[in-house]
Amino acid sequence: MLDRVEIHLKAGDGGDGVVSFRREKFVPFGGPDGGDGGKGGSVFLVADVGVTTLSWVRRRRHFRAKGGGNGSGKRMHGKNGADMLIRVPLGTVVSLKQAGEKVFLADLVEEGQRVMVARGGRGGFGNAHFATAINQAPRIAQKGEKGEEITLVLDLKLIADVGIIGYPNVGKSTLLAAASAATPQIADYPFTTRQPMLGVVEVGNRSFVVAEIPGLIEGAHRGLGLGHDFLRHAERTRVLIHLVDGSSNSPLDDMKKVNQELALYSPLLSQKAQVVAVNKIDLPEVEARIPELERELDFIEPPPFFISAATGRGVPQLMARALEMLTLVRAEAPKEPVTAVFRPQPRDEPISVSKDGDVYVVSAPRAERLIARMDLENPEARSYLRRQFGRMGVSAALKRAGAKAGDRVRFGQIELEWE
Repeated sequence: MLDRVEIHLKAGDGGDGVVSFRREKFVPFGGPDGGDGGKGGSVFLVADVGVTTLSWVRRRRHFRAKGGGNGSGKRMHGKNGADMLIRVPLGTVVSLKQAGEKVFLADLVEEGQRVMVARGGRGGFGNAHFATAINQAPRIAQKGEKGEEITLVLDLKLIADVGIIGYPNVGKSTLLAAASAATPQIADYPFTTRQPMLGVVEVGNRSFVVAEIPGLIEGAHRGLGLGHDFLRHAERTRVLIHLVDGSSNSPLDDMKKVNQELALYSPLLSQKAQVVAVNKIDLPEVEARIPELERELDFIEPPPFFISAATGRGVPQLMARALEMLTLVRAEAPKEPVTAVFRPQPRDEPISVSKDGDVYVVSAPRAERLIARMDLENPEARSYLRRQFGRMGVSAALKRAGAKAGDRVRFGQIELEWE
């Protein structure tokens, strides 16, 4: 199971508006009829119960939505680009990668839940949009806006009811196989399981999902061994079956070390309900130690179970107890809301002017978006921009900063001579 992947997304660019005039016989002054460009497609992530891993996403890595079509004469609007839906497993945590940091965006935990992660660019206005009573034959049109381009990190955290935790090679895979129809890899060496495994356990007419979590070592909270691979998935579970090896020199110390790693990674993990099970009682030396282990672990509540995952002895009773605890936890826990983060942009974007050598640098997102969509070789377009900059307050901000006609001014990546 692949549980972390980094992908690059590009939303569709908006289509260009066009300059066009109505040309019909006996209509000498038909006026502008250039249509607007279509909107670029946006990119959405959708939680789909039919998708179980992120492997197909990793194979592709780069996703690009369709752009909008250009406008045309007769006020014909360009075709909108189709949105792109990327289907991911339930339990996918979506983060935006910015300057090497991860910024949380959404947690997809319900079937059909979707989140827009890259917005398509708006289509440019055709010249029909710029017609006024004063300027009845405008010869300007806008280019389409660029679609958003981002890098996301997707983390899959399994959604399971019960997690089986413990030191490497304590028999977690064997227990999962004995309790369910899952077929994990089983061998007599540590770290046999390299990825979480799921199984469905039936108790009477009820069932629940069990996840075998990969083993860990001391320092797992810092990522040592299979550390974070273990701990990331344990966060989703409601109840933990803490499996210990009855043949270990000190099962109690093993259990304490695992719980310490849980607490160091997340205090919430250490507070999860646990049922302790001592495994390998099919071995004569372990069966002989049962009275000793009962005395050593008598402080644990509920009392630990003594089982043999290899023979199935005690496994049904352990699963029944896990279901009882799960039912109790579900009844006490409030319903978790679907988590998504919205970061609305301020309605009035601030305008600031700084100097980079002899160049005045204007920081005004709205003005940057506007100038990027205009043809600066067109005198009429430059005149339109001057009027818009006056309304936005850009001209006043430049004047206060000392800019004069003929000075160089930069808007984003575009540099021009101020008029």
